[in-house]
Amino acid sequence: MREWWRDAIIYQIYPRSFMDSSGNGVGDLKGITSRLPHVASLDVDCIWLSPIFKSPQRDMGYDVSDYCDVDPIFGTLDDFDEMIARAHDLGLKVITDQVLSHTSDQHPWFTESRASRDNPKSDWYVWADPLPDGSPPTNWHSHFGGPAWEFDAGRGQYYLHHFLASQPDLNYHNPDVVDAILDTCKFWLDRGLDGFRLDTVNYYYHDQELRSNPPANTRPQVMATDLYGMQRNIYNKTRPENLGFLERLRALTDQYDDIMMVGEVGEMGDRSIEIMAEYTAGTKRLHMCYSFAMLGPDFSAGHFRGCIDGFQRGAPDGHPYWSFSNHDVPRHPSRWADHAVDHDSMARMSASMLMAFEGTIGIYQGEELGQEETVMEYHELTDPPAIRFWPAVKGRDGCRTPMTWEAEAPNGGFTTGTPWLPVKEPQLAHAVDLQQAQNDSILHYYREIIAFRKANPALTEGKTTFIDLPEPFLAFRRDAPDQSLTCIFNLSKDGARFDLEGAAEIVGPSQATLDGEGLSLPGNGYAYLQHQGDLSLRPTAAVAAN
Repeated sequence: MREWWRDAIIYQIYPRSFMDSSGNGVGDLKGITSRLPHVASLDVDCIWLSPIFKSPQRDMGYDVSDYCDVDPIFGTLDDFDEMIARAHDLGLKVITDQVLSHTSDQHPWFTESRASRDNPKSDWYVWADPLPDGSPPTNWHSHFGGPAWEFDAGRGQYYLHHFLASQPDLNYHNPDVVDAILDTCKFWLDRGLDGFRLDTVNYYYHDQELRSNPPANTRPQVMATDLYGMQRNIYNKTRPENLGFLERLRALTDQYDDIMMVGEVGEMGDRSIEIMAEYTAGTKRLHMCYSFAMLGPDFSAGHFRGCIDGFQRGAPDGHPYWSFSNHDVPRHPSRWADHAVDHDSMARMSASMLMAFEGTIGIYQGEELGQEETVMEYHELTDPPAIRFWPAVKGRDGCRTPMTWEAEAPNGGFTTGTPWLPVKEPQLAHAVDLQQAQNDSILHYYREIIAFRKANPALTEGKTTFIDLPEPFLAFRRDAPDQSLTCIFNLSKDGARFDLEGAAEIVGPSQATLDGEGLSLPGNGYAYLQHQGDLSLRPTAAVAAN
């Protein structure tokens, strides 16, 4: 029997920003439960919750101080159980974000570890002596600026942190740490969870010899203040020992029915595809992986084809997970605005393209509304790297602002209090109630395109074969035993026309015209062509964009 996750659509909920039931300005579990019918109305298969665990919230929950409890700002364990029960009643699976590579510095494990060099948890974190001149043990960088090492005066040593200094890295070379982490995962599986999204899944192990990284020999990352990208990060992450832990975690989940694990690979470029392939190979590691390959500014047919084709070649027995937006990157209609005829055209085309990809699909809350990036001012920021590096870094707050449920209600119906991030007019214009009342809205389009994907076996199970076309056209076939679809997308603002050889008809949602002379695509146009035999496409001449 085909596993539920292989062609699933997973809807990411950012709990702080989904729905506030208490009036304190922060979303919570009861709020999520009350709005699950909206999610179910999209006909998605699963929800992924960003961290809800007990935390001082210095990095919005990605700094866990208790892996086995819900943070009071989100509610209680009973609220969690009620939310899972309601989701299951609506036919939705539930997975949570597991942040296993590091904890908060307020976690009891770290409190004990830093107290001395000889206590039972003294080596549960990555500690190292200073170099003879007092500098950090290696040249490794933190993602959030500065060295990845923080000096602790009590122990007279440095500890490792890939992110904030208040997020110390666990020492996975200690088997007691591995056992303890696996116990926390079992805790949530026993409560009925359907799987995990594993944050920074390639960061668990470090090089025990503490070798410094070599330079990357490439340009710095787009975020020039993030020196991390100027190194080949081969000693601080993606170590070979990581695979052994993933196999132990898989062995745990295999004790339960229908569990799925998806790993976030913290890497860019070709290397990300290689890691995805390695981490999903066989049946003893992760069920699937995703990377930031499609979450950046690149927007070209060659880029999207390279990501998918690279995974097909590099991981023939693996399974991919593709998404265009999440809580860490600017929303894609805004990110790719330079390539758009207009905002709605980009939202529709990108949804149509994503739903045509082979594998599991992820969408981020508000994406179904065509929500755009919120423009933030400095005094409104909460994101640590943005606060530190403003204005060179805009940060992640712009994609994390609250869901807008009712255009005329205070704060868009998200809260009766003061929202933790502002609700602004451009976001209110995309409110759920407005779109529900408009038959041609982005919300209705997402329902339509999701239904089309699910109704066509070529899109849920068909294999992908790319068609060679010049930029800016992305085209591929999806072939299932009883159906063949050719999917074509115009990634530019300019219209185009194609000669067709072979009989075909347009099916499903489209922005295209098919006549006896060929196929016409407006700017940001797209079409699904159903055909029995071979079909060839050849661009002929530009036409006016609609």
